[in-house]
Amino acid sequence: MRDHDVNLKSQALYSRQLFIKVSSVRASKSDDKRLSIFTGTKTLHLRCVSKEDRAAWIEALLAAKDLFPRALSNNEFAPKDIVVSTEHLRRRMLQEGIAEPIIKDCESIMLSEVSELQIQLNGLQHKHVALMDTLRRLESEKIELETTVVDETKRRDSCCGQTNRRFSDFYSIMSEGSGSDFEPENESRDGGDAETDEDDGAYFDTNDYLSSEFLRSASCRGRESFADACSSLGQDCSQELQMGFRPVEYPYIKRRDSLPEPKEKEKPIGLWSIIKDNIGKDLSGVCLPVYFNEPLSSLQKCFEDLEYSHLVDRALEWGKLGNNLMRILHVAAFAVSSYASTEGRQCKPFNPLLGETYEADFLDKGLRFFSEKVSHHPMVVACHCEGRGWKFWADSNLKGKFWGRSIQLDPVGALTLQFEDGESFQWSKVTTSLYNIIIGKIYCDHYGTMRIKGSGNYSCKLKFKEQSIIEQNPHQVHGFVEDNRTGEKVAMLIGKWDDTMYYVLGDPATKPKGYDPMTEAVLLWERDKSATKTRYNLTPFAISLNELTPGLKEKLPPTDSRLRPDQRHLENGEYELANVEKLRLEQRQRQARRIQESGWKPHWFQKDEDDCYRYIGGYWEAREKGNWSGINDIFGQRSDNISSIPEE
Repeated sequence: MRDHDVNLKSQALYSRQLFIKVSSVRASKSDDKRLSIFTGTKTLHLRCVSKEDRAAWIEALLAAKDLFPRALSNNEFAPKDIVVSTEHLRRRMLQEGIAEPIIKDCESIMLSEVSELQIQLNGLQHKHVALMDTLRRLESEKIELETTVVDETKRRDSCCGQTNRRFSDFYSIMSEGSGSDFEPENESRDGGDAETDEDDGAYFDTNDYLSSEFLRSASCRGRESFADACSSLGQDCSQELQMGFRPVEYPYIKRRDSLPEPKEKEKPIGLWSIIKDNIGKDLSGVCLPVYFNEPLSSLQKCFEDLEYSHLVDRALEWGKLGNNLMRILHVAAFAVSSYASTEGRQCKPFNPLLGETYEADFLDKGLRFFSEKVSHHPMVVACHCEGRGWKFWADSNLKGKFWGRSIQLDPVGALTLQFEDGESFQWSKVTTSLYNIIIGKIYCDHYGTMRIKGSGNYSCKLKFKEQSIIEQNPHQVHGFVEDNRTGEKVAMLIGKWDDTMYYVLGDPATKPKGYDPMTEAVLLWERDKSATKTRYNLTPFAISLNELTPGLKEKLPPTDSRLRPDQRHLENGEYELANVEKLRLEQRQRQARRIQESGWKPHWFQKDEDDCYRYIGGYWEAREKGNWSGINDIFGQRSDNISSIPEE
């Protein structure tokens, strides 16, 4: 063959060797001139001169492949009888003077054992053949999937023209990203919202744009035309450029940046041995050893969602300037930022006991946060936070199911953010799944649609794209801000939930052909890149959540998560004590459902007219007085005293 007859996908492939013996050849179903060769590690896509030329190529490649059949063929693994001779054994036993009847008995025993071994070997050979057939079938399916993806991409490119490839990616179908985008169970739980994804307009393929270098330069370029774009929308965004936002000055408070050194060597056990009998079931009732936990409770995880609360502070300031569009853009970035700390987190938080609480009086962030477990069955956690000029509250429940290779967590509940001027926003979280929990590297993914409903002029719709098996650029988030009055899209959001979020003002779909929206992209939020110092991959903010600073223990109620003994022992690396305490508390917790059914009510929250838990007040006043009367010590008799951390 001549090189000019074939157009390789990458010019670099010309200098590489191709081993036909171990490769698979497939013809494209959508293009009668294309074929692909799967080498076992990568796929080569080739294009021939004509349909006939492709047929000749495939015939030649398969003929060359047949010259070197697979070493692992079914015929070679066909069961074969093993022939064993007892002549040497008989001769040796006769030399020792052993009688003929005994020799025959020995021969009979040995041949019987060999026959049993032959049966077992035949069974293994049959299994091996079946496994090889399965591997070949999976290989073929993988090739077909990759080929289909490439064919579809090429088809879209040919429709829109190669000269505007980046532009055509933007105007390709938005909902194509993953099949899960169409499934109802992957939608955020926000009540009876009948809105569908069919009106999304265009899907912005971020693969070409989400490199850090491109986005940095795009952000700089975007600021140059930022004021003009705002003016076209009737928004006075230029104030940010003229005066800038000075961050609110909060007092500095020194917090720890690492966990205590473990006192014991961890002794983990296999997860499969515990959960193999719970496939398809709700995991909330499955008791796992403490080795699968991180030293935080679900109550503290609620506060971790507020790590980037400065985005809400900025949203407040934009509202004061009369720019509600910039306000909702920052609210959307804040909603996405709550997922940033989940990357690399492989352990689950502690399930709180009924009535367990957690407080966070973080003056260095201007926050006062409080949460309580308000229901045991179903398990519901409620929280309330007050910032400077805004309030945030939520009640949440996670329904988890184990599907063999993955765990799916479906959120139930709403999150509400209200500013002092009365404008509020409400949204629900998307589905989270943990993959490769049995074999391979564990990773998490968030996917589904998040709708942020604003009470004012704007609402927002964000899509968390589900990571596919051939995804080269995971964790993508994209969406639009919509004007509640006209239904028009007035801004686009794009980024990654574990990295950055950007916005582009206006609706790029209405721009002239050839417009590159990323030339006007402006940075909204960037994840803190501080290195983690624990095996739990906790962020510096998360490390500080369970800290007992000097004098704090005396102010806390006996229900605070910091005083939970199994969680404290785990943080200190006292794994045996942590496991003993966890089992003891789980025994006590089994009575919680009966207690709840007998009329137990949460101390600090109650349901409102929408059947959501709202903070009724009184906690901080009781803390100020040190009056915890009526608050039970839910952790009971602790095996060890929880002491505060001494001042350095």
